[in-house]
Amino acid sequence: MNALQISFFPDSRRRAREQLLSDWPSLVDIAESAAATGAQIAVIQASHVPGHIERNGINYFFMAPQATQSLARKPEFIARLTDLSPQVIHVHGLGFARDVVALREVAPRTPMLLQDHADRPPRIWRRARWRRGVAAASGISFCARAQAAEFSRRGLLPSHVELFEIPESTSRFTPGDQSTARAATRLAGDPCVLWVGHLDRNKDPLTVLAGVAAALDELPRLQLWCCFGSAPLFDEVRACIDADARLRERVHLLGRVPHHKIQTLMRAADLFVLGSHREGSSFSLIEALATGLTPVVTDIPSLRALTGDGSVGELWRCGDAQSLRAALIRAAAQTGDAERARTRQHFDANLSHAAVGRRFVAAYESLIEGHAHAHS
Repeated sequence: MNALQISFFPDSRRRAREQLLSDWPSLVDIAESAAATGAQIAVIQASHVPGHIERNGINYFFMAPQATQSLARKPEFIARLTDLSPQVIHVHGLGFARDVVALREVAPRTPMLLQDHADRPPRIWRRARWRRGVAAASGISFCARAQAAEFSRRGLLPSHVELFEIPESTSRFTPGDQSTARAATRLAGDPCVLWVGHLDRNKDPLTVLAGVAAALDELPRLQLWCCFGSAPLFDEVRACIDADARLRERVHLLGRVPHHKIQTLMRAADLFVLGSHREGSSFSLIEALATGLTPVVTDIPSLRALTGDGSVGELWRCGDAQSLRAALIRAAAQTGDAERARTRQHFDANLSHAAVGRRFVAAYESLIEGHAHAHS
C-alpha cells in the first residue's frame, strides 16, 4: 500500500518545517497511524518554508503555494507526484475544491479520499465550485457518518462518493497516577471536573455552569477547573460565577494552559465535561479518553461516535442544564481505577494510532478496489 497524504492548508505564520510538524500534531499522527499498519506513507504540506524532512520512515515534502495557481499544478508538485506514484491520495479538508479539481486532472486514475476537518457546507455562491471538488473525489471520511447529512441535504454529495466513519485523529497522551498528578497540579474535588475548550457560544460554558450548580446538592464537593484559549464569553462566565456563592467556591478559571500540561491535568481529574453544540471532532475529548478520563459530553454526532455511542462516560442534551446535572451525578458514582482502565481500553480499541490507522488503510483499500472495478 502506497498512499500520499496532502494538506493544502496554508500556514499563515510561516513557521519552520520542524515547528510546523510540532504545532500541527494531527498531520504527523494521521500519517504515522496509517504507516503503523505497514502502509508506505508520504506527505505533501503547503508551506512558505519549502523543503523536506524524513521522520519515522515518512517523507514530508513542504511546497510553497501560489495565490494565482493551485499547488497541484506546479511542476515541482507534479514531478513529486510522478515520483511517488501513489495508489491512493488522501487530502485533508473539504474546502480546497480548486486544488482537488487540479489534482484530479494531474492524477486522473488515482482514487482520492477527502477527510473532513470540521468543514461546513459552503455559502450558496460557492457551492458550484465545491461540488466540482467533491465530485472529483472517490470517498470522504467524517468523524461520524451522521455529519454527512447536512451536506447531503444541500445536494452536495454525489452518489458515487463513498462515505467512511473515521476519527479525525488520535493522541499520544497516556494514563498516569492520579495522586501524583493532583500533587503536581493542585487540582482537587470529589468529583474533580475538567473543562478544556474555548469560552464561546458553541462550547456553551454558561449551560455547563448551570448544570454544575444544579448538581451541587448531590455533589457538594465538586470542583470545576477550566482551561481555555479564546474567551469571548469571559465576562459573562465571570459574572455568572460571581453571582453564585457556591460557584465562586468551586469554579477555577485557569485560562490558557500549555498543551504539554493538559495531560497531567487530565490525569488528575475524575470527569471531563464539554458543552459543545457542534464539533467536527474534539481533540480535547480524544486526549481525555487517551488518559482514561471519564467524559461527560453533549450528545452530538462526533462526540457520540468518539465515545462509542456513550459506551464510556455519559452523554447529555445540548443546552440542557438539567440533563448535564443528571449526567454528572451518574458519572460521579462510577469514577475510579476500573472506570479509567475501561475508558483507556475503549481508546486503544477505537482511537489509538493502530485503530485509526487500520480504518484509514481499510478506506484506502476500499477505494483502490472500487476504482479497479470501475475501470476494468
